[in-house]
Amino acid sequence: MIRQLTEQDHQQVLQLIGKKPAENLFIIGDLEAYGYDSDIQQLYGEFQDEQLIALLLNYDHMYVMYAEGTYDVEGFARIVNTDEQLLGLSGMYDILTSLYPLIEKTPKRSGKMHYAKCTALIGEAPPHRFTIRKTTVEDIPQHRALLQQIPEFANSTTTEEQMVRTIENQTGRTYALWEDDQIVSVASTAAENLQSAMIVGVATHPDYVERGYATALLYRMCEELLAEDKVVCLFYDNPKAGKIYERIGFEPIGYWGMHNF
Repeated sequence: MIRQLTEQDHQQVLQLIGKKPAENLFIIGDLEAYGYDSDIQQLYGEFQDEQLIALLLNYDHMYVMYAEGTYDVEGFARIVNTDEQLLGLSGMYDILTSLYPLIEKTPKRSGKMHYAKCTALIGEAPPHRFTIRKTTVEDIPQHRALLQQIPEFANSTTTEEQMVRTIENQTGRTYALWEDDQIVSVASTAAENLQSAMIVGVATHPDYVERGYATALLYRMCEELLAEDKVVCLFYDNPKAGKIYERIGFEPIGYWGMHNF
């Protein structure tokens, strides 16, 4: 049986998603932020013998699927297919492979990325002689200027106002490395919650690559997040980057699948 969940189901929800906080980072974060009684968010669950076995989060027409094993694929597909404003469907790829073929709307873009988590760092912090610190609102112009010089970030739709809001609301953090009085490498977090955090926006100025700056930043950020008892997660599609992440303590946990409509 699938039904919409309420606050009364919260303990069962925590029991299900709490086993794998990295895999459920987005569901955990959105529940902490918006709960069960929100105009822009609904959470659906499937029960088997009164036990919660699968979840489908709808956050503003962006869906995230999670299940421990087999689940009512057709039932959850019906929920997604009734959303005329459907924007996205994501989750661990092995969970989504049976659901994707039942979605009626044709995606504009689909893909999967390596997904890794870190629960403990390996080795010592990489040596460096430059300043690493958390950015402030005053640093945002430099941060944006750096991203605009890197092809994969040049077309980002993130506005300066959104970056300001993230810092002021403490929903994410950015660390930057300075050289010659300018930001030359950055790394940020997103979807932070009490149990986990996602590292995003790892970028280094083209003139400063292959100097270990991004690795030093990541190590510093992970030290802070792990000290707060959070599991650190990240996506990557570059095997070379994956080797760097593994060297400091990240371990692969599968693939994250994404359909954008």
